[in-house]
Amino acid sequence: MSLHKDVKFQVDHSKVKTETAVLVAVIQKDESEEQANEYLDELEFLATTDGITTLKRFTQKLPHPDTRSYVGKGKLEEIKQYIEGKEVDLVIIDDEISPSQQRNIEKELKIKVLDRSMLILDIFAQRARTVQARTQVELAQLQYMLPRLKGLWTHLERQRGGTGTRGGAGEKEIETDRRMAEKKISILKGKLKEIDKQNVVRRKNRGEMIRVALVGYTNVGKSTLMNLLAKENVFAENKLFATLDTTVRKVTFNAVPFLLSDTVGFIRKLPHHLIESFKSTLDEAIEADILLHVVDISHPAFEDQMRVVNEILKELKCEDKPVIVVFNKMDLYEQKKFDEYLPAEIKSSLLKELKDSWMARTHDNCIFVSAIQNRNTAELRQLLFEKVKKAYIARYPYKAGYWHDYTEEFKD
Repeated sequence: MSLHKDVKFQVDHSKVKTETAVLVAVIQKDESEEQANEYLDELEFLATTDGITTLKRFTQKLPHPDTRSYVGKGKLEEIKQYIEGKEVDLVIIDDEISPSQQRNIEKELKIKVLDRSMLILDIFAQRARTVQARTQVELAQLQYMLPRLKGLWTHLERQRGGTGTRGGAGEKEIETDRRMAEKKISILKGKLKEIDKQNVVRRKNRGEMIRVALVGYTNVGKSTLMNLLAKENVFAENKLFATLDTTVRKVTFNAVPFLLSDTVGFIRKLPHHLIESFKSTLDEAIEADILLHVVDISHPAFEDQMRVVNEILKELKCEDKPVIVVFNKMDLYEQKKFDEYLPAEIKSSLLKELKDSWMARTHDNCIFVSAIQNRNTAELRQLLFEKVKKAYIARYPYKAGYWHDYTEEFKD
């Protein structure tokens, strides 16, 4: 089952049983236990999205991960004692580990080991629908697995199938398979270039309409918001990476048209090679005139999520684009923050303080909504309508009067 038999790294949906896992994380010197727990919460959510049940978490405070086995010998022994005699299928590491670290941990624990990157790739493999997304996933998987061929072959001889090995297999012809993998990577890159050319033509055919892109952390409600604004039925689900393929819709507000696109969600510790593979998917954000940065304000680490998104946008050279920050899930925020017996005037005062603070920080370019309840979305439409008009006036100054003639008052 080596690569030279044209085995593709694609999703196999036939799981015999629900897999179980333990999660492992190192709390480094620049992290607090609270942050580490938030990261593990997210890792567990990733595992759940991939159909894996988490049995236990292990953490260890270290200045940096152990270069040989990620955690120290004592912690590795503790994990080994826990999984012995239990039906544990996987150990999932909350960082990207090196091939040698993976081999050493597997040798000691006698169990399959995945890191965060492989888990994300596995989810991507399940959720890719278009040719472009499937090609990007396969490329990212091959690039990730190339330096890990030896370890992959070893544990597959012992334990085949399951999470992290979807479509990938092999036996002894490591050097042959390495050459074939490199050849396949080259072919996939060429295929993506062709797809990119087709996308460029497609975007040119859309004319000179203003483009608006929804960006944000994964699972913040971008697709739900897209459904409201575009009056479309775009797939939305309470799982990480529910949307992997970019969706583009034409939207018209009182005869003022624009293109609205939904993009793949971002996440912490997103491997660089994954960003590279998915840059063509993110072209909608790169080429957008206006960005709607959607934020789940009910999440305890929403500011950290905003930072992650802003860093990736900077890497994509999108940081100077006009941005409207859409603080979504205000219904959940109020449920978490306010007691039901809290006097209305105090609640109102606290909400005003929150909004005034963020209005100042974003220079009045933010809004607070609940997409699921369709709350305050009229104000969002109004703000977006004005931004789109302003963008048209900047692009076509000789038609400024034409665009100024259009007005609209939106209602929830």
